[in-house]
Amino acid sequence: MSQIDNRTDRATKTSRTDDNVVDLLGRLTSQSAHLAQQQVNLVQAEMRESVADIQKSVASLLGAAVFGIAGLSVTLMGIAYLIGDAIDDRDLATLLVGLATLILAAILYRVARSKMKANNLKPERTIDTVERTPDAATGDLTHSGAKR
Repeated sequence: MSQIDNRTDRATKTSRTDDNVVDLLGRLTSQSAHLAQQQVNLVQAEMRESVADIQKSVASLLGAAVFGIAGLSVTLMGIAYLIGDAIDDRDLATLLVGLATLILAAILYRVARSKMKANNLKPERTIDTVERTPDAATGDLTHSGAKR
């Protein structure tokens, strides 16, 4: 092998190394963009899941309210008539039953409102993944994925 062939071979190796670095940087950029898109997709999926859960809860509450109001109305009128016959004053009995019903409705409203507040819309898995991203970028892949 002549000296000229040897120089050409070294030049080819150097350009291949440069191409590899450029290729690696290109792949890193592409993978970073892909990771960012996957994070956005994960946040969207978690939000859709939370919203779907809330929609199911609201639909169940509305269905229960419709049937509950009809049944409760008939039952309360029956109770008011029974109490009215017992105390010989239907008007007072109806008023007492109505007030008791309103107090019960206020208590149920507060319980339902507190449950709605307790529903968490925060995307916990995404936040955990984003918190771990700097560790992964530095090569620390020891986190198992379990809750901290």
